[in-house]
Amino acid sequence: MSTAHLPRTEAEQLSGNPAQRVEARHQQGAEDASREVLQLLAPDGGRRQNSTFSPFAEALSSAQLRQFYRDMALARRFDQEATALQRQGELAMWVPMVGQEAAQVGSGRASRPEDYLFPTYREHAVAMTRGVNPSQLLGLFRGVSHGGWDPRQNNFHLYTLVLAAQTLHAVGYAMGVQRDRAAGLTESPAVLAYFGDGSSSEGDVHESMVFAASFQAPVVFFCQNNRWAISVPFSVQSRVPLAQRAAGYGFPGLRVDGNDVLAVYAASQWALEHARSGAGPVLIEAETYRLGAHTTADDPSKYRGSDEEEQWRLRDPLLRLETLLRAEGHADDAFFDDLGQEGDQLASDVRREVLAMVNPDLRASFANVYAQQHPLIAEELAWLEEYEAGFVTEGE
Repeated sequence: MSTAHLPRTEAEQLSGNPAQRVEARHQQGAEDASREVLQLLAPDGGRRQNSTFSPFAEALSSAQLRQFYRDMALARRFDQEATALQRQGELAMWVPMVGQEAAQVGSGRASRPEDYLFPTYREHAVAMTRGVNPSQLLGLFRGVSHGGWDPRQNNFHLYTLVLAAQTLHAVGYAMGVQRDRAAGLTESPAVLAYFGDGSSSEGDVHESMVFAASFQAPVVFFCQNNRWAISVPFSVQSRVPLAQRAAGYGFPGLRVDGNDVLAVYAASQWALEHARSGAGPVLIEAETYRLGAHTTADDPSKYRGSDEEEQWRLRDPLLRLETLLRAEGHADDAFFDDLGQEGDQLASDVRREVLAMVNPDLRASFANVYAQQHPLIAEELAWLEEYEAGFVTEGE
């Protein structure tokens, strides 16, 4: 909030305090970002300046910039291999994220290990930045696991297939963090909740934002607006940029070029610091594009034109960062060649590990329904065992 929105006496007080004037300019930068799309790396690879957010990007070292590119390149190679595995019948389904690498890597790398992240079902690159083994992401899609990883090891929650449900979980978790902090039990972690433009139309998102605003919960809502909710275009879903909705709840909203990894990183850093400081929630709308299908069960050629896809390919987040790395001397041909080989090795490892996955004993699912034995569950298990035994007899 700028001083223009404050009562006269408060505005006068702020005008006389240097620290508050700095904070006021900081907030003004955030307000500007809700109206305009924040961009620090242009499609041609050149840097753009913003007084509030550029310092976050300019503090990045050469090694960190190369790490961002490596994250995006390996995530894309992994995604391609997972798509191939599904097409060969090794996965029941896959949810591609090609095109959204910058939004995911920029936000994931901005988080600290103690922060807790709630993904939806497309945050593969975020998972990799948090140290989750890529093969573990595929257990769910192969049908051998309800999740695939222990969320406590990386503070990265299991995927949520129910649209927007994780935003409620995230706010509840953030309110718990807030109370632990008040009791002196924790440091100052923040919570990051991912969702898409389609999920923004769900009531769960509205309810979670009301609670987050009411209790100043330390949560950052991160919306990847990839322009399509399966076959419904964004123009049908909202009449205004989603970032502007934050004003209705009374907290900042940032509108960011989601294919610009520097802008996403800077905005996420700002938002997470805002949340950790106790100043309450922030909404980030990362404007990006889903270059592939919604899932491998979907055919985007049925509802959108190839010309639209080609326009967005010109804004490819990997090409944009590669141009910067080469222009500023952060990386050379050897770096990109080595990374290509590393990607192929990753794909080979993922394929081998997926094909080695063992189907679980169905009895384990029955054993995990209740904490204690239940007669109905035992009856249903007995029926299933008898049913399956009948198949074995016929086969013999």
